[in-house]
Amino acid sequence: MLFSKFCPYFLNLLTPQVLYNKNSDFQSAMLLPSEIEAKSLIPAVRAILAKKLIQEYSLKEEDVAKVLGITQAAVSNYVRGTRGDLDLISKLGSVREVMRMVDDIARDLAADKAYTPNTMAKFFELCNYMRYTLLICDIHHSMESNIDEQICEQCRGTLTRKH
Repeated sequence: MLFSKFCPYFLNLLTPQVLYNKNSDFQSAMLLPSEIEAKSLIPAVRAILAKKLIQEYSLKEEDVAKVLGITQAAVSNYVRGTRGDLDLISKLGSVREVMRMVDDIARDLAADKAYTPNTMAKFFELCNYMRYTLLICDIHHSMESNIDEQICEQCRGTLTRKH
């Protein structure tokens, strides 16, 4: 039921953005917003959540792993700073609204010891915020340096449009 609420949005994100190279007969695919989330944003948010849950809520690594749906080793690496993009984690930590939302999610996770439908909705809201504010674009540009500006503009229009 929760997925069906967001399904039209996710279907929009599954449309590949293709770069056309004028000097070549082939096209190369650009990272999709959902790929950027999966490769960078979600791991960075998990790292922040893992640290918060351990340091501020005194949860054990094993409990944090269960709550976040990752391994205890991943939690340990997030806490030690050996997993996740440290620059991105720092950048997200400096965005007041992102941290307000992360704090709210951490509070729910610590209290419920699980993702509830309400917590999942808050996580979707956080991801949507990072899209609508185009924070995801900054991250994309740090991952890929040769992005066609026309494709970038089209993608921005999709990200900022309410669905």
